[in-house]
Amino acid sequence: MAYADWPVDETPKKLPDLSAAPRATQPRKRRPRYAGKYPRGFEQKYKEHDPERFGDTITKVLESGKTPAGMHRPIMVDEVLAALAPRPGEVAVDCTLGYGGHARALLPRLAPGGRLVGLDQDPMELPKAEGRFRAAGFGLEVFTPYRGNFAGLAQVLAGLGLCGVDLILADLGVSAMQLDDPKRGFSFKYDGPLDMRMNPGRGRSASALLESIAPGELVDLLVQNADEPFATLLGPALAGRGFATTGALVAKIHAVLSRINREEVALSVRRTFQALRIAVNDEFSVLDALLRQVPACLNPGGRAAILTFHSGEDRRVKKAFASGLREGLYSEIAPEVTRPTAAERQANPRATSAKLRWARRVGPSHQDAAGPALG
Repeated sequence: MAYADWPVDETPKKLPDLSAAPRATQPRKRRPRYAGKYPRGFEQKYKEHDPERFGDTITKVLESGKTPAGMHRPIMVDEVLAALAPRPGEVAVDCTLGYGGHARALLPRLAPGGRLVGLDQDPMELPKAEGRFRAAGFGLEVFTPYRGNFAGLAQVLAGLGLCGVDLILADLGVSAMQLDDPKRGFSFKYDGPLDMRMNPGRGRSASALLESIAPGELVDLLVQNADEPFATLLGPALAGRGFATTGALVAKIHAVLSRINREEVALSVRRTFQALRIAVNDEFSVLDALLRQVPACLNPGGRAAILTFHSGEDRRVKKAFASGLREGLYSEIAPEVTRPTAAERQANPRATSAKLRWARRVGPSHQDAAGPALG
């Protein structure tokens, strides 16, 4: 039967009341239950990723001596402020903006009339940091984010029309946001892609590095970047092999060092990850480039402060500052390294290995302009 031949019922019918009918909706997708007081999985810690809604949870995590997921606790803030001694109207550069903790402490002290430039090479974290600063009321006239590596500091400042700045800060530690996210592959505590790149869009991953490196070269890398005592065992076993995940690399290190006590193996895992991260991001070369540029980028009387987290970094900073003092580029440098207080180390274990050094560019006496000298 054709459609036109279908019989039609012409009896009037009452239309249904659609307003009373239930709406057709998609079944609700229940959010996973918050797994325990302190969930282990990064993605399960959704309360920690939303501090505005779950302030009580954030407080509990901080009080436990841990860092909430997606956040970073700035280290030695008071000591950094004492070293840099920011004043109203000055221009500062935070070479490693990260979560923005140090920058947030500096900005109010630069007002009125001051400005802070925040550098970060991480394309995922920089937009988040900018959003937090804008939400806090810091406009473009006082806070300028810049995506880039601090090895190009002089070029960045020139591009912004700045001949020099009064303050330079560099915190060389890996941010908690990077360490805690398994997708970034920085931590041996979580299984994820063996990547470790600060900027995932550039360079080769740690997995690619291991697959292509020669055994002898890897031995040298482990010694130079982490003082690894078992480098001669690990180098031949890891070089030229494919490790897709952090877990696979950790398992191999344990297998190679199976006759070594567990505590020593755990330290070797930590050192191996450190050495690879430094190599993947070329961290020593980048730091050397920054240290060469600092004197020329500072205005007369300007101050620089650098936080380091292992001996290879600290040696470079100490040597560069001492050399600058001998050459007459700096009028004063830190007489000794500054470390976190016992209270901070207890509250934030990630601060334990931090060391702070500072230097002041030759020029007008900071003591005459702002009171007591540094130190």
